[in-house]
Amino acid sequence: MDPRAAYASAGDLEKALGATGYLSSPELSTVAWLSLRLARPLLMEGEPGTGKTSLAEALAEALDLPLVRLQCYEGIDATQALYDWDFPRQILHLRALEATAAEGAGSDRDLGEVEGQLFDERFLLARPILKALREAPVVLLIDEIDRADDEFEAFLLEVLSTWQVTIPELGTITAATPPVVILTSNRTRELHDALKRRCLYHWLEHPGLQRELEILAARAPEVPQQLAEQVVRATHAIRADEALVKPPGIAETLDWARALTELGVRELDVETAAATLGVAVKYREDAERVQHALARMLAG
Repeated sequence: MDPRAAYASAGDLEKALGATGYLSSPELSTVAWLSLRLARPLLMEGEPGTGKTSLAEALAEALDLPLVRLQCYEGIDATQALYDWDFPRQILHLRALEATAAEGAGSDRDLGEVEGQLFDERFLLARPILKALREAPVVLLIDEIDRADDEFEAFLLEVLSTWQVTIPELGTITAATPPVVILTSNRTRELHDALKRRCLYHWLEHPGLQRELEILAARAPEVPQQLAEQVVRATHAIRADEALVKPPGIAETLDWARALTELGVRELDVETAAATLGVAVKYREDAERVQHALARMLAG
């Protein structure tokens, strides 16, 4: 499927995403559709847990394309993102050549021939970006780009501008069809303007109460409606505390509702909320703040 022609309108894409369980807004569906039509990367920024990564997964499912994920981290470099050589297998191959030469066969191999055997496709380890370029069309998720450093960002910008990479031993590899690229950022640092100019952009907020109820109903239909409403209201009350280290995201709402359902809970009370709070809140300081305010939050 050619991603650029997969859906005739943003509304069609929104329906397709909804069929995967991902409830998109008209604004997000529009910018995602435009990124497909224009073959431009989509940069998604927002708080952790707002559904940035899930969009890439839903797009891959809606487009019926493989998902290739590159998880960024501090210190990542081009080798980890692009390709590497399988050194253990290369060494084994060299030893096999030496053994053959020792037996008197093939001893006339020159150095160039040996090097050519070592650096061919058999020993190439394709990392996510090279894999995406070679196997396109795919959905390439570059997750948490804000964790990487400036040098990696510059390398990434070059790849996104040309859709090709050069491997000195093998030549230049160009994507036959540009991959669908989703970049996510939790905005722990500002990205460079050059990268942002290359991308379409969307800031993803935590959903409103009604929208989160709809997400919960779509993703966890086994949760009773009354319990779902109580969990969502409690989560929104927790998020309202701006002093929290890490407010719960949509994933935590889903996990909390499912955990309570697994326990057979039909109605959320202070005692049960306190006992299961570790499903929704993941920092000790946050847990202490929320514990002290649970009665007020549930009453609201």
